[in-house]
Amino acid sequence: MLGQASPVEAKVVEVIAPSLEAMGYALVRVRLLEKEKRRTLQIMAERIDREGMKVEDCEAISHQVSALLDVHDPINGAYHLEVSSPGIDRPLVRKEDFEQYAGFEAKLETSYPLDGRKRFRGELAGIDGEAAVIRVDGQAYNLPLESIAQAKLVLTDALIKAYQDGSVGH
Repeated sequence: MLGQASPVEAKVVEVIAPSLEAMGYALVRVRLLEKEKRRTLQIMAERIDREGMKVEDCEAISHQVSALLDVHDPINGAYHLEVSSPGIDRPLVRKEDFEQYAGFEAKLETSYPLDGRKRFRGELAGIDGEAAVIRVDGQAYNLPLESIAQAKLVLTDALIKAYQDGSVGH
């Protein structure tokens, strides 16, 4: 997964990813957020078969993750668990996400400036080795995957249409 995972987030991934995969889900992202003295563990997952996520899927994941985290206890102290699907304007966190959503508009932010900028908004053009390729105003930028702090699709008519006709997502 892209971005810098904290040691706790990395441990959560290590603990839950194999079990979720065995259940038929792919782990998209894990984030541990702290806001106003309240910690929230966000788990984002999708069905491996690319069918749409239902409330029952999130419930099954929540029960499994809760049991695994109770046993392995990678997080000190109390936290609130949130389970969700990536949604249509999903984050792009895996190398294959940049390939699958090539041709769609995305926003990418790097951890450090590349070509004098950190923010890029344009059309994804896939992967070139270990770099995501994005076209911004006619210019292609190869952004090393390890430099990408955040990336997500932009909700556009083309993305909605592709989602509805089943050619991407779910």
